[in-house]
Amino acid sequence: MRSLRFLLSRRWALFALTVIVLAALAWRLGEWQFHRLDERVARNAIIERNLDEPPVPVDQVLAEGDPVSRDEQWRRVTATGHYDTANTVVVRYQTREGAAGVDVVVPLVTPSGVALLVDRGWMMSENRGADVTDVPAPPAGEVTVIGWVRIDGTGDSTAVSDHSVRSISSTTIASALGLRLYGGFVDLESETPSPATQLTRTELPELDNGPHFFYGLQWWFFALLAVFGFFYLLYDEWRGPRSQRTKHPAVDGEHGAGDPARRG
Repeated sequence: MRSLRFLLSRRWALFALTVIVLAALAWRLGEWQFHRLDERVARNAIIERNLDEPPVPVDQVLAEGDPVSRDEQWRRVTATGHYDTANTVVVRYQTREGAAGVDVVVPLVTPSGVALLVDRGWMMSENRGADVTDVPAPPAGEVTVIGWVRIDGTGDSTAVSDHSVRSISSTTIASALGLRLYGGFVDLESETPSPATQLTRTELPELDNGPHFFYGLQWWFFALLAVFGFFYLLYDEWRGPRSQRTKHPAVDGEHGAGDPARRG
């Protein structure tokens, strides 16, 4: 057997440092996954609570130009007004079960003059594109809508080009089209009167906890496996080469019963 002085060698020092870094990184990734799980659980609790609430007037939840609180995400609101079809916006590159299409967003102008962006639903579109003249008309005259409150998108995807966007932002659309808008937007649940052509309604969010728990356990397992592997290799090195640990049995021809010197 050997002493542990081999740990002072350059090779083992680098090996130990590598294991420490990899184990720490894997452990941190596991903690990150569990942190995401906590966020998901909190998000689901808010959504479940809001989905169970009856709809309230839009002014109780949204305000002109104000961002939507995450606590109000998926809250149901109701508003009455008329659709401003001239400022219809389509959301490009939306798919449903593999089919290409667009979401149709129309401002609903309320009696106060402030409009609410209403995502009226999805329609199939071969070019995933942007011609607002092809979308089905919403109900004319006074319309009452009920919808789920959504938070504005962010980043370059919200840029308005030829009345089309890749994600919805009330701030960007208000600036581009010169409109007064409530902050955020709503995914339509119902509208009265009903339109001649019904669009496909928005799907409600999934409320499962996702794969974060198992991903977290997986990363922690990798961290423990790295540490275990290091100490196993350390133990194997400490025992010395296999050739020095193996005992060779005596040869029968030397001292066994077949030796002529041991007979008679």
